[in-house]
Amino acid sequence: MQVDTVLIKVASRCNINCKYCYVYHLGDINWSRIDKLISTETMKNIGSSLKCLAENQKREFSTVLHGGEPLMLGPTGLHQFLALLRTILPVSYPISIQTNGILITREILDVCSKFRASLAVSIDGPAQINDRARLDHKDRSTFDRVIAGIAQLEAHPDADFLYAGLLAVVDPTTDPAEIYGFFKGLTPPSVDFLYMDGNHSRLPPGKSSIDSTEYGSWMVQLLDLYLNDPAPIPIRVLDDMLKLLIGGGATKEGIGLSDFGILIFDTDGTITKNDTLKSAYEGADRFATNWKAGGTKILDLLDSEEYRQYHNLQKPTSSACLQCPELQVCGGGMTVHRWNDGNGYDNPTVYCADQLLLISNMRNHLKQRGLAA
Repeated sequence: MQVDTVLIKVASRCNINCKYCYVYHLGDINWSRIDKLISTETMKNIGSSLKCLAENQKREFSTVLHGGEPLMLGPTGLHQFLALLRTILPVSYPISIQTNGILITREILDVCSKFRASLAVSIDGPAQINDRARLDHKDRSTFDRVIAGIAQLEAHPDADFLYAGLLAVVDPTTDPAEIYGFFKGLTPPSVDFLYMDGNHSRLPPGKSSIDSTEYGSWMVQLLDLYLNDPAPIPIRVLDDMLKLLIGGGATKEGIGLSDFGILIFDTDGTITKNDTLKSAYEGADRFATNWKAGGTKILDLLDSEEYRQYHNLQKPTSSACLQCPELQVCGGGMTVHRWNDGNGYDNPTVYCADQLLLISNMRNHLKQRGLAA
């Protein structure tokens, strides 16, 4: 089994309180039981695991520092961990940080530049949209502080490397044109959009039924803006789906039928499954065996039946998916969005109708441009 992405939770707490966050607001409370920040000992144990993985795996993998809010580690802790990782992983192994941007400082950016770690910033749009969900723990706006962090990132001498892009969560009640125009004004290197987490038993916010297409309709409007813009900003999710429709490959989990090997390290060194799974039910992201960071244990995990079963969850199993002509593009969606309390993951994504609507519109755009039959 091969690993494509290692996500390391360096902080189990966050300095803001996003209403839709799967870590804190969708039922799982494991964050409250584990270390608030990664310790030096755990850093070393994770380093040992990654050294073993790099020595035994044929292809390189990406490492993502995550949280909570990973920059809560501070410049000293970040320097310590990135220095350790770079003694193990040469610069051809990408290291990135997913941050809400509020704690970005010149000192932190200098550390990231030194050890070649890029940053992607989460923001949902202009202030009145971003602050619907992305507030701090006192229900105050985070917008101005995020914009200040992005400005620091853009102003850094190494910004061309450091600034990886923006990440937004779709609210289907908003205006895609307003959000697209706002992001264009920020001139990021790229933007990615995520659907809110939900499943068949607990529908995502803004989705009225399994068959409704609120999210798909929003994405179709975004697609029209994107493809009719003579100078668009790259949008990863749209690019990946369009590439699949004209015979290319995807780089994003939950799209297409490519396998993605993903492992998570919690702040205490526990190795878990994809952490988004915890939004299905308490403990859904945990293995039955208590796998911990350190040495060759990671190889034992990758060779275990537990990991094989977890890895195979990516593959859709429902008859509706397996018979669908758009499976090669949709891929069945994110595993967690297939969950139903009654029959587990043996379902199409809760966003099936949305994705079919979006793919149909993509096909029409490609036909108009002579790129598809």
